[in-house]
Amino acid sequence: MRKTGKFSYKGVKMTDQEYLYLKKKILNMTGIDLNCYKSQQMRRRLDSFIESSTAHDIASYCQVLERDETHLKKLCDFLTINVTEFFRDDWAFNDLQKNIIPTLAKNTSHLNIWSAGCSNGSEVYSLAVLLNECEKKITYKIMGTDMDELSLERARNGGPYREDFIKSMPKYYLSRYLNCQGSDYWVKDELKRNTVFKRHNLLSDSFDKGFDLIVCRNVTIYFTEEAKEKLNQRFYESLRSNGILFIGATEFIMNPNKAGFNKIGTSFYQKMPFAVSANLR
Repeated sequence: MRKTGKFSYKGVKMTDQEYLYLKKKILNMTGIDLNCYKSQQMRRRLDSFIESSTAHDIASYCQVLERDETHLKKLCDFLTINVTEFFRDDWAFNDLQKNIIPTLAKNTSHLNIWSAGCSNGSEVYSLAVLLNECEKKITYKIMGTDMDELSLERARNGGPYREDFIKSMPKYYLSRYLNCQGSDYWVKDELKRNTVFKRHNLLSDSFDKGFDLIVCRNVTIYFTEEAKEKLNQRFYESLRSNGILFIGATEFIMNPNKAGFNKIGTSFYQKMPFAVSANLR
């Protein structure tokens, strides 16, 4: 470790030894395993983030994390990339409404859905709106999970959401499902009724099974390819037969057939009866 004192972390990149030390500390304190993230991109992001702190070096920064819960929460929020909004990528939600949900609801009257990495709940409530508006009357349950407790708290409360969170939400849905209080918006109880939120680590916790739809968007962009493959295999196992995985607009599954999926549209992958290869641990 570099010595504290006159040394300033500003503009200095961490060494390999310091990164190993920091990864271990973050894993112990947060449960986030940075070994599953692309090293170069993560180190660059952490260098920039730590530079904005008052720490002299990595060791002193870790001491700050150990004694300051607020700073630790800020780091968790930074690492989990909480960027979301209602109906983000409206074209994708249009596909979801016109094609995906009717396909899933064709032979059932109940849908079980998981929003993995749900952040503040914007995505969960966008899904709930579409399910409430479905031509075929169906019941549903949506489970939203995330690592960040502050985001989950907002999700459970149904707000508050700033105006920039709802900018892509159709006006009819806005007046139908949200209440405006001052400059903030709150989800109506009707929309919260069939949702549940809980803390969950995609990289280490067990997965529930029996989902018709799993939504995991813009969560894995910094994951290593190995981590993505393992995650997709676990999603495959958690989906029901013919269930669908909905990912981010800039994400894709390399060799989806090998992972057991058939690509049925931009961002949408349907589970095939049998994976071609399921040798991942």
